[in-house]
Amino acid sequence: MKKIKISIYVTMLGLAMAAAPVFTSCEDMLEEKPYDFISPDDVPDSDEGADMWATGVYETLHSAMFRYGNMPRPLDYDCDYVSGATWQFDQFGNGNFQGSNNHCDVMWTGMYSLINRANEAIAEINKMENLTPAHRNNVLGECYFLKAWAYFMLVRAYGDIPVYSVSVNESQQYTSSPRIPIKDVYTQTIIPLLLDAKDMLYTNTDTGFEPGRVCAASAAGLLAKVYATIASAALPAGEIVTVRTGKQFVMQNINGTDTKVYTEPVPKDFAKDQVAGYESFDSHEYYQLAYDVASDVKKGLYGTHNLEPYDLVWSNEGKGCSEHLFSLQSKSGDELYGTLFSYHYCGKYNAEGHIDNSLTVGNSKHWYLLFDEDDYRVDKGVLHCWIREGSDTSWGGGSYFPNFGKWQRMVENREAPFNNPEVTAGWRCDEGGSEQFFAFTTKYSQQVTDQTLQRTDANYPFLRYADVILIMAEASNELKGANEEAIGLLNDVRKRSNAVPRELKDYSTKQALRSAIIEERAMEFAMEGDRRWDLIRWGIYLQAMNALEGTDVCGNVKTRSNKHLLFPLPTLEILTNQAISSNNPGWS
Repeated sequence: MKKIKISIYVTMLGLAMAAAPVFTSCEDMLEEKPYDFISPDDVPDSDEGADMWATGVYETLHSAMFRYGNMPRPLDYDCDYVSGATWQFDQFGNGNFQGSNNHCDVMWTGMYSLINRANEAIAEINKMENLTPAHRNNVLGECYFLKAWAYFMLVRAYGDIPVYSVSVNESQQYTSSPRIPIKDVYTQTIIPLLLDAKDMLYTNTDTGFEPGRVCAASAAGLLAKVYATIASAALPAGEIVTVRTGKQFVMQNINGTDTKVYTEPVPKDFAKDQVAGYESFDSHEYYQLAYDVASDVKKGLYGTHNLEPYDLVWSNEGKGCSEHLFSLQSKSGDELYGTLFSYHYCGKYNAEGHIDNSLTVGNSKHWYLLFDEDDYRVDKGVLHCWIREGSDTSWGGGSYFPNFGKWQRMVENREAPFNNPEVTAGWRCDEGGSEQFFAFTTKYSQQVTDQTLQRTDANYPFLRYADVILIMAEASNELKGANEEAIGLLNDVRKRSNAVPRELKDYSTKQALRSAIIEERAMEFAMEGDRRWDLIRWGIYLQAMNALEGTDVCGNVKTRSNKHLLFPLPTLEILTNQAISSNNPGWS
């Protein structure tokens, strides 16, 4: 393929720039205007100046990824339990990862923009002479963490990837960067960065720690997740994972009309495929590493963190609680720092309290049926009652979900909230494949200050303490087989959500408890960007997606083939990078 030589300073790094926007704190970052750029020469040689560089790296999450609504689509839309309107899922959600919406491209350019910004910050901070030692370590640790996280996102999505140790400004090298093998990306870049970061960052109990920024447990927790990803992917082919799944609907003739009838999920045993690029890792070694680091986090070696009460975790006040180890920080109504995803996931309300825009992405009935009825994650964590402007108000109706169990009884008995006097004609829950009825999450709506705005202050969580606990449970089971410690850790997460505890006698084999832990992750981290990557690392992505037998209830195509195991590199990267001659298998 003929390469294109370009003279502008924007290639696959997307936002490489001579001067970065800089802020003194995360709160300050959310107050500044997005066009406030200053010269590095204007940044004071002080702890405050170092903060400017570090928080400028966080800003890239918005400016390069979330601002225009492209993210978190590549994280959430390609999995077995998430569904929604076909127009919302568009090409990417239907398996065309090279569609004109460019969602995969934003993943690539955004992460490399963050890496470039971090490299710039590291270089500038290292020039400073008047920093206190602890603060120097902390701001450098933040940059190391953010680089490691970006590379972790990239290596899982794209496989072999280029690695940059300095900024484009410094190297002047952006058109001849070869892809580095997966193993080397982990062992030579991601893991060393996190090993340094976890010992450099403030703990959340240090006086210098600022809520909203990462801390020592963030780095240690991410390191445990990296180790567990390697360990599970390195397990040989043939290991069994049981998933409750299946075709989401069948067509039945009801009163002379072909009608979609929703099904219940059934257990299916999937034999693991070997995950390419991880064959030479020692699974047992990396599970031991994952266990040790997660255990250290749990013991408090990296600060004080807890499984916080459910209501606190998903509240506006709880955004900075100890459970949230790393999240996108946001600001209500702001053009740059206000997030768009929440109105698709949770709906935008008008002054009358009616949904007047989106609410078109949710979890399937199959996902809902994984839970006990009184589990907070569906009892409180799912929107059960709403009124859509137009489609409901036009006939005096309202909408609800699900149409079974206690919620159906409450509808029939007109119990609150179904005694709303606005609803004069009745409540509906259409299971005919309508895009208007899913298990819509309330995680983000409970965080939001003003749900009448399109851009809200919903924070998107990238890493929570619950993840560390379930990683520890997974590692304990894989190292020792089903045991009391592993199921106890699993139950710590379940009890917090009022779920019925699992009993070891019912999960007495490694395979059974493994499957329960993976299922718990699907329940706990729904709409948090984890499910696709869990299916990939366990080598069951193709089996899980194709178990849906073609489409979901809305008609979104869920059939997947080997090419979908990796995202395609952006076309511009192939055209401009002299060291890359072809795309990932199956992509042009």
